[in-house]
Parts: sequence; C-alpha cells; structure tokens
Amino acid sequence: MLRNARHNKILELIEEKEIETQEELCKELAAAHFSVTQATVSRDVRELRLFKVAGTKKRYRYAAIGKGEEELSDKMRSLFRAGIESIQTVGNIVVTKTLNGNGANAGVIIDMLKYEEVVGSIAGDDTVFSLCRTAEDAEAVRGRLERLAGN
Repeated sequence: MLRNARHNKILELIEEKEIETQEELCKELAAAHFSVTQATVSRDVRELRLFKVAGTKKRYRYAAIGKGEEELSDKMRSLFRAGIESIQTVGNIVVTKTLNGNGANAGVIIDMLKYEEVVGSIAGDDTVFSLCRTAEDAEAVRGRLERLAGN
C-alpha cells in the first residue's frame, strides 16, 4: 500500500514540478512525509518507467508515459517524431535510428506501445533494436512506427 501511495505521489510530483534528479525527487517525497532512500527512488523510477524530457526551467525533467498507442500524448508523438532518423528491418529485427541521445526515449515509447509482434527491445544512445517473432511481423511494426514518426 505504501509503495502504491509513493508511486502515485511521484507521478503527481513530476506532473506538478520540474524534477531533474533522483535527489530532488527524494527531497520532494520527504517534504510530502515519505521516508525514502535514493535506492528506493531509483527502483520507483525504473518501475514507473520514467524518462527525461527537456524542461522549461531546467535542462531535463522526469516525465511519465501512458499505456498503448491510443493513449500516446501529442508530446510523446512529437518527441518520437523529432528524434527518429530512420526505421528499417533486418530479418525479424526493426532497427530504429535516432538522433544522438534519443535512443532511450524512443525505446521507452516503443516498449510502451506494447505491440504484440515485439518480443522485446534494446535501446542505446542512438539506436533501438526491436526483436519480432518473424520478418513479416518486423515489417508490420516498421510500418506502424513509420506512420507514428510521420514518414
């Protein structure tokens, strides 16, 4: 129960404030009467699948995403479109090339889409590999991602 309350508070905090670091998040949680360690916050960030986006006041801030393509916000679509350089298939793998530093964000978005054809994905600094069951599945996913990217 405490974990769920803490997760809800974290989501509320990152929506209301530009929180750039886990240390800042720890301080905000402490101010809201949640006693946490940095390790706990690190785990929470991973479990909530938070990622960083450009902030207005600070360089970067934590953000959360919804579930499924239909719930993909305009901001997320814009982030995905702006960061994608190319999408191609190699056998049953979809290779998504991004601008430097955008691989992790693109990977989070691809995972969040929960395409049933995608078994899993690995994101680097500027590339995401999405493993599909078949080459045909990879082509279908490539087409969907290209439409999402506005290509």
